Amino acid sequence: MSKQKLIKRFKHYYPIEKFHAFVSFPALFVYLLYNYSFQDIFFLLYGVLTCIIILIQGQHYWKLKLNKLTNKPFDQVKNINFFKNSKKLNWILIGLIPIILFIQLFQNNCEVTHKFLVGIFLNLFAILEHINYYYRQLTIDKLSDLKYIIRNKKLKIASLAKDLNENEI
Repeated sequence: MSKQKLIKRFKHYYPIEKFHAFVSFPALFVYLLYNYSFQDIFFLLYGVLTCIIILIQGQHYWKLKLNKLTNKPFDQVKNINFFKNSKKLNWILIGLIPIILFIQLFQNNCEVTHKFLVGIFLNLFAILEHINYYYRQLTIDKLSDLKYIIRNKKLKIASLAKDLNENEI
């Protein structure tokens, strides 16, 4: 892909990820807190918060990729360390999901509600976002992604995963 096409692509990805990380998911978090009892949506809020944290990492990554293509300076070492530490944090957050799930079930006397099911969806979404950034590209948003999967019968290695492996963004 040409440099200009990549710049165009990242100029698209970065604002969308930034919007979700700083507007849509935080707005959902506030809406839920305002309209429901914290006790009833603890697991759901945990999923939203985990998504926010992972989306913040994603938007930061796309910003750095855009900066690199447009020759804007950034601290390579600091950002590689940020993503390595973020990956560890994500694993801690993901590891806490079953504990938070059981606390919510215990709190609600094992009653599975619609809000609980939405919480499962949001926590799974957070896990998939983590995989999408740090392991395999799950987002198939262009024809070349689909062709790659058909040709190789596997998902692409995530761009951030490659960059972390090479210690360079």
